[in-house]
Amino acid sequence: MRIAVTGSIATDHLMTFPGRFADQLVADQLHTVSLSFLVDNLDVRRGGVGPNICFGMGQLGGRPILVGAAGSDFDEYRAWLDRHGVDTGSVRISEVLHTARFVCTTDADHNQIGSFYTGAMSEARQIELKAVADRVGGLDLVLIGADDPEAMLRHTEECKARSIPFAADFSQQIARMSGDDIRTLLEGATYLFSNEYEKGLIENKTGWSDEEILAKVDYRVTTLGSRGVRIEQVGAEPIVVGVPEEEAKVDPTGVGDAFRAGFLTGLSWGVGHERAAQLGCMLATLVIETLGTQEYTLRRAHFMDRFTKAYGDEAAAEVRAHLQ
Repeated sequence: MRIAVTGSIATDHLMTFPGRFADQLVADQLHTVSLSFLVDNLDVRRGGVGPNICFGMGQLGGRPILVGAAGSDFDEYRAWLDRHGVDTGSVRISEVLHTARFVCTTDADHNQIGSFYTGAMSEARQIELKAVADRVGGLDLVLIGADDPEAMLRHTEECKARSIPFAADFSQQIARMSGDDIRTLLEGATYLFSNEYEKGLIENKTGWSDEEILAKVDYRVTTLGSRGVRIEQVGAEPIVVGVPEEEAKVDPTGVGDAFRAGFLTGLSWGVGHERAAQLGCMLATLVIETLGTQEYTLRRAHFMDRFTKAYGDEAAAEVRAHLQ
């Protein structure tokens, strides 16, 4: 399968202040705040839902197509993704804007002051999926992830117009989208991804019940945190998959992206939804054990040992045939 992943491309610049923000604030001068914090360290991490998902697919041996917008400062990030199996040929490079960036400082009490610069992400709405499909010889599935809202709507409408199967995965953008936009983004989707909280928010904003939403998509995939994932289809018993045992819990950031990477890779292999979900849960477990969304290493023998322990010999044999 030729799978394109649309979504934000960004870097995170994370700093640590050894003191407390509260100690630097003067109660009667808050209307004229002017502060500078001398930080101890700077951690620059690669991020954005599009690259996070594509990186995971590349780790599993896939060749996902990343679709999004970045700035002229994307060269080093592009090289990293290229080395890890991602097709970056459809990334739009802005002539005037930098790649989206999240800058955050955390103090000793774990309070945070952060800013998100959307930058080149706003140009994702100018990307036409037809050009992507023509370049790679057609598309079998497009995942429409959190991105510039106008881009998400355009990609969805184009998929519908060109009869390209698509997966709706709006995650962080649900909060700023209207019910009408969410209805447009999910109706007709082959897959609808969300976590439990987002599931409730989707129903609240659209005014549609769980049953009504399920009738408008082919499959609804809901991640359940430590309880795994549930896959639903009209007229069928839900598939519920648990998660493997964790060796450590380091950082949950990017876990949902890793699940999607594994699930989509399973689809590209042609395995069933249960097996694809197991693959996604195993990859997500690697991410939660690692600091950073793209810092894990998939060692295939170790991966298969843990997969076998979690899901059994029969499941492992099916996955091993593709992973090797």
